[in-house]
Formats: sequence, structure tokens, C-alpha cells
Amino acid sequence: MKKPKLDHYVSPTRFGLVQFFVAVLLFYFLCMSLEIPLVFRTGSGSSSAIVEALPRQILVDREANWAVEEHPRRPSKDPDRILFRSSERRAREFKTVSDIFVNESIFDSGSGSADEFSIFHKTAKHAISVGRRMWDELDSGLIKLHEAKTPTKNGTEKCPDSITVSGSEFVNRSRVMVLPCGLTLGSHITVVATPHWAHAEQDPKITVVKEGDDSVMVTQFMMELQGLKTVDGEDPPRILHFNPRIKGDWSGKPVIEQNTCYRMQWGTALRCDGHESNSDDETVDGEVKCETWMREDNDDRSEESKASWWLGRLIGRRKKITHEWPYPFSEGELFVLTLRAGRQGMEGYHVIVNGRHTTSFPYRTGFVLEDATGLAIKGDVDVQSIFAASLPSTNPSFAPQKHLEMQTIWKAPPLPEGPVDLFIGILSAGNHFAERMAVRKSWMQHKLIKSSKAVARFFVALHARKEVNAELKKEAEYFGDIVIVPYMDHYDLVVLKTVAICEYGVGTVAAKYIMKCDDDTFVRLDAVIQEAKKVKEGQSLYIGNVNFYHKPLRAGKWAVTYEEWPEEYYPPYANGPGYILSSDIAQFIVNEFEEQKLRLFKMEDVSMGMWVEKFNGTRGGSVTVVHSLKFCQFGCIEDYYTAHYQSPRQMLCMWDKLQRLGKPHCCNMR
Repeated sequence: MKKPKLDHYVSPTRFGLVQFFVAVLLFYFLCMSLEIPLVFRTGSGSSSAIVEALPRQILVDREANWAVEEHPRRPSKDPDRILFRSSERRAREFKTVSDIFVNESIFDSGSGSADEFSIFHKTAKHAISVGRRMWDELDSGLIKLHEAKTPTKNGTEKCPDSITVSGSEFVNRSRVMVLPCGLTLGSHITVVATPHWAHAEQDPKITVVKEGDDSVMVTQFMMELQGLKTVDGEDPPRILHFNPRIKGDWSGKPVIEQNTCYRMQWGTALRCDGHESNSDDETVDGEVKCETWMREDNDDRSEESKASWWLGRLIGRRKKITHEWPYPFSEGELFVLTLRAGRQGMEGYHVIVNGRHTTSFPYRTGFVLEDATGLAIKGDVDVQSIFAASLPSTNPSFAPQKHLEMQTIWKAPPLPEGPVDLFIGILSAGNHFAERMAVRKSWMQHKLIKSSKAVARFFVALHARKEVNAELKKEAEYFGDIVIVPYMDHYDLVVLKTVAICEYGVGTVAAKYIMKCDDDTFVRLDAVIQEAKKVKEGQSLYIGNVNFYHKPLRAGKWAVTYEEWPEEYYPPYANGPGYILSSDIAQFIVNEFEEQKLRLFKMEDVSMGMWVEKFNGTRGGSVTVVHSLKFCQFGCIEDYYTAHYQSPRQMLCMWDKLQRLGKPHCCNMR
């Protein structure tokens, strides 16, 4: 039987749905025609695969000009979808941070405290909120240079030439004595204190517990000259770490260990164990680095002593009288320690205990005397009093004019109209005036930058001290090479600056390659570009000192929880002091960021490895990863491409050698 033909019937419910979808489409096209941005937030998924993003308007630059006719090579963009605005474009329209920031409520965690990134979100939200308020105050003129200071005739801050602190005051100050103007040649600090009696200790971070032992007896303390923290979340620099270990050292003997920690990287320790420094070891201002003291194992010289005694009797030589000194610290016994900065020489610190010279420690690169703005004493010791004298009278901390040379030769050249081969984003901190000036006067003077074939910019977040921000703003306006990222600087948020570098590299200068480095990294520009050009034209690339199969630390300061990173290994990632990306990878990062799909990790270099791995997955494994030790992670090696942990003085020395000799050489100064 033939089925009857049915007329099309539209139910009232179906008709309503059609109207609804038509209305949505009309609304969408209306928004597009009026250029109203549609912002979507990606919902959370499983704890191991949550995608997170920051606001698109996270970064700011100064004085933007969005006239399309000025930059015909780049399409016009909606300012509300831009991460930051170019500081070089001397603009008619001036925008403040609040004009381009979205509500920081985007950092509210959607799944409560269990969310793997809730801590990161809270940190970022707070840093952006505080930074926005501080920038508004700075931009409105409420923050002035040298604000809240006691001016002297030359406009600098007056500081006391001596400071006295009692033991109870010292404890109430969290066991840190502030040295407001740092130290100078001839400054000295005297500490009167008593070491504790030894106690049972089983913490493996403090002592080595032998197998079968529950604990060992330990008594030790540390005295540190510390500098100001650069950013929140970072340990203060240890300009001098003086650590007497009366009991509990791995050697089983009393020792004194000294060291420095620059940019959270410890140097090579100087251990004094009771033997005098070798005769071929250089002295410090004429003093040996380690004096001798009595050791339990010094009696093994008895046979030699007998032979020399008989020989002396035969030839009539008298025995030389020597004094044997004990280890300078004893449990429960008061000591008087004086730490002195070399007065007649300029080579290092000297420690005198109970009137006798004990150790000398040479100044190390990266620090100057005025950086030592605090004295901390912690551990198994009771402090009775501290007296510091011969201190500098003026504060150098907020005197960038001491470092900055306002000369046109150091200004950044204007941005080129066409694409560039290489863009270098340099991570810096607000108070790193000396570091930025050293970079300007060294490798930023390379002909590739002067001819605008390569472009370099500093990326700086706001500092906790208002005076630093005021000086930073002034510096940025003069040199034209600073991109200000308006959040309060925090060690865990460095990754935000990296996203900014990628956006600037592809959106502002249209660079073929994008490089990221630190302001204590010396870069050989020609060698870096040549290394990138070894990869086939048009090939995606990721170049640096690459870590393969690197395991996350699960304990200690750098600990990463299983919620943050559940896998056994990180993806391959290049060390942060210097690496290169092709522009397509940088553009992918920016796109993922704008679409709120970019996963942000507290370790910047690991984050980049994660992003490259995701990009590689979308492109069928087409990324060429190049590993080279010449992107030196720790210090400098011959024939380097980049050298890390270089002080301002080393930067200038390396540039001078490169210019005079035509070959790369390190400047391993003390």
C-alpha cells in the first residue's frame, strides 16, 4: 500500500527554537559589525588537563598610536584584544593601566582550593590589582621622586653612620638588622653572641645521618649580609654567607664555610677546616683566606716531628716557637666577632673573632658593598648585641643617576618599518638600573641592533618601592627600550613577561625569530642569528641549552606537587637565561593566550617547553629542537653564544674583548 504523503508540520516548540537560533545569529553579526568583543572563558576540566589564561589586556606600553597608515605592514587590531601597546609610538593618545585592564575576577578559581592553579590565580590576581593601583598613582603624579625621604643638600637620603641593636631588639626584628645605606670601604660590624650547646638533629638537609643512627649532635649558625629582594617570592641575595659549624658537619670536624648566592644561584663554597690556606692561593687584602687552628688529626705528624727534632739538635737549629689556636667558636662560650669590609685594599671581607683574624672572603661579581642592606643571624646562637659603624651616609639604592648615563648614544633606535630578523626580550627588575645600563653599553651596541636588523627591549614589572617605579618610568621615557608590565613583580609570575615577549615579537616588530634572555645574560648577536639560520628556511625551531628527561623536584624550595605536574618528567625545555623560537611558535602562544587556552606554569622555562610540545603536537612533530651548551646556563665558557650570571662589570669587559680581539672571551673576575 502506498503511504500517504504527509504535509510538513512545525510544532510551536520547534518554531520557538528556530526563532531563538536566528536571534543568536543576528546578535552575533550585530556584535561583529559594531566591533564589540565577545569574551569566553574556558571551563575547568580534570585536574591534570586544566587550561588557564590571563586577561588579554595584561600588559601595557606607553603612548600608543594605532594609525594604520603609520604601519602599513601590520593590520589594524582591536585595542581591547591587544596584550600591550608599543612604547616607541610617541602617541597623541595616552592610556593608563586601568584603561586596558579587565576585571581581575577572571583569576577567581572555579573549583575552589582544590584547583591545581588556585595559588597561581590568587598570586596573579593580587599582583595585577596592586600593580594597577600603583601605576594609577604613578601616572597621576601622586608618587614623586625621592618621596618620603629626608633630603640633604644634594637631594639624597641621609643615613646614620652607626647603628646599635640589642639582642632583644634584634629578635623582635625577625633577627635581621637593617643597614639602610649598605656598607662602604672600612665599614665594620661587631656581633657579641653565644653558641648553643649541641642538640640531636636528624634533618638530612642540615646534617648527614649515618645509616643506623637516628640523629647526630649538631650546633651551627649562619651570619649573612643580605641584599634587597628584587621581586616577591624570591630569596634575598646572599652577599656573604658565613656559616660556622661547631658540630654536625659531614667531615666530623669543626669548620667555617663561606659563600655567596647571586640570582638564587650559589657559588663555589670556601671551606676553612683548620688548615691554613695554601701558599699558592691568593690573599685578600694581604690576609690569608683561612687561618689554622688546632685539629684532632694534627698529631699524625709525630714521626716527622721526632726526625726534625734530632736533625735540629745535630746542626744546632733552635725550635721555632708557634702558637696553636683553638677553633674560634665553642658551645656555651661568649664570642666577639667583627666583620670588616677591606679598608686599605678593595678585595674582600675580613672576619676577626676574639681579636684574631680568622677568615677573609673575596668580593664576588654581581655585588657591590652598598648592596648589603641587611645583616641576618640565624641558627644555634643567642645574640647579645650588634654594633655597626663607619657606614655610608647617603643612600645609593634609589640613585639610578649613579648608574644611568642619560646620553643619546645609549637610546634605542626607532623601530624599523619592515620585519626584523631577531627580537630579543630581556627580563629585568625595577631596581636593576646598573644591569640595564651595562647591557645598553655592551651587546646592545652591536651593529645589528644599531641598524635595526635586530631589536632588543627590557620587560619590567612594577617594584614594591614607589621610588623605584618613579625612576623606572623616567628611564623608560628617556631610553625608549623598556616595556612596563603593570603587575607587582613576583618570582612565580615571570611567565607573564614571557607571553609579553612573544606578543611584542610577532605583533609589534614582526620578527622572524624571538629570543628570551635575562638582564645578566651577555648575548653574541651574530652567533645567535647564525645558529638559528642553520635550520632550514621556514622550519619551526626551538634552540637553547635543552633539558631532556628532567624530573620535577618534589621537595624543597623548588618543589612541584603532583597536582601541579603529575608526570614523571617535564617535556624538553631550554634553560631560561637564553633561548630562541621561530615566529610561528610565538604566534601560537599568543593565540592560545588570547583564546584562554594557554596553560601557565610557575616555572617560565618549563612553561615554554610545555607550549612548544603542544605546538609540535598540532603540527605533526615538525619542530626542530636544537641543543647547544654554548647557551651557557652557569657563567661563561669559551666560544659562548650566551653567558649567564654576568655582572655589569663583566658585561663591559666581555664587550671590550669582543670588539678588540674579534673573538668571544670570558671575563671571570672576582
